[in-house]
Amino acid sequence: MNGPSSAVQPFEAHATDADLDDLRARLAAARLPEAETVQGAAPGPGRWEQGVPLADLVDLVEYWRTGYDWRSFEARLDRIGQFRTTVDGLGIHFLHRRSPRADATPLILTHGWPGSVAEFVDVIDELADPVDPGTPAFHVVAPSLPGFGYSDKPTTTGWGTERIAAAWVELMGRLGYDRFVAHGGDWGGVITTILGGRFPEHVLGIHTTTAQAPPGLTTDGLTATERRWTEETHGFWRHRAAYAKQQATRPQTIGYSLVDSPVGLLAWILDKFAEWSDTVDSPFETMSRDRILDDVTLYWLTRTGASAARIYSESHDSLDPDLRVDVPSAISVYPRDIEKYPRPWARERFRQIVRWRAPGSGGHFPSLEVPGYFVRDLQDGLAAVLAAHR
Repeated sequence: MNGPSSAVQPFEAHATDADLDDLRARLAAARLPEAETVQGAAPGPGRWEQGVPLADLVDLVEYWRTGYDWRSFEARLDRIGQFRTTVDGLGIHFLHRRSPRADATPLILTHGWPGSVAEFVDVIDELADPVDPGTPAFHVVAPSLPGFGYSDKPTTTGWGTERIAAAWVELMGRLGYDRFVAHGGDWGGVITTILGGRFPEHVLGIHTTTAQAPPGLTTDGLTATERRWTEETHGFWRHRAAYAKQQATRPQTIGYSLVDSPVGLLAWILDKFAEWSDTVDSPFETMSRDRILDDVTLYWLTRTGASAARIYSESHDSLDPDLRVDVPSAISVYPRDIEKYPRPWARERFRQIVRWRAPGSGGHFPSLEVPGYFVRDLQDGLAAVLAAHR
């Protein structure tokens, strides 16, 4: 039964001038550490061995304080269309762009951490109203995860990926989309996997860049490239995932810094944009400063550094090993992503893979790094998913 709590309300993003002035004042007053002891390193990964280099951070902080325009991003969100509704007792914010095409298919896009709906603002228009009339079109819904952006912050435990997936089904139904396709990467990939596995009566099929295989599979029979993927994924979780352990075990502790210090928040997030992107030295080789600052500023103004980190406490390593996805699935594995599972492993969970791609470039944030390719790949992947129903 629909009631006041299930109403969908238009939403406009508008930070107060006081909040923006406070941000600039905090940036101006920031206390910074001395330079990293690898500052003499040549451009490349070695320069980032101890984290974000001081010179890079100083330049970006100065631009954030004096050149960045948050109001432009607010206006862009409003042009796409923003809404809020209450699902399972929690206020959920989402972007919603209906396609003008009569043959459009509903599509839900789910971001991860340290992302946000900012990951999708450059691709939503082309997904909803593609230039090529022969390309599939979508009614695009991009929600903010609980505790992220303009969605409410959970005040109790229990908002893990399974509950979020169920909330997305309720959200889509509320918008009139009883059957839909889904895409996600990072946490969004986990949620998309759960959508396909738990709700096949609603989910026509999925596209994901995070196709986690069940644990315990053998490397016997894998190609050299596939073995390298498994070694790189294992190496990531063993040597480069301290951030995940911190947020999974002590999100409140790191949360104080993320909510109180804009420079601390920027460094914590920028480190991941740098390490997880397909670049030689700087994330700005492929992503704009403005788009990364859109993402970071959204975290800052909504004070969601701690609440967003709690998704790790709720769901880290919690994907059901027995979950299987039988709906049509399209999978893309970008070369510099942090988790790469070979197709024989992925088939153990995703049992109807209708399209598999290993692009030549791109990392963990393909909608920001290679947006043109990402859109085409998503369109083609979902076209294959939809064709499987004909």
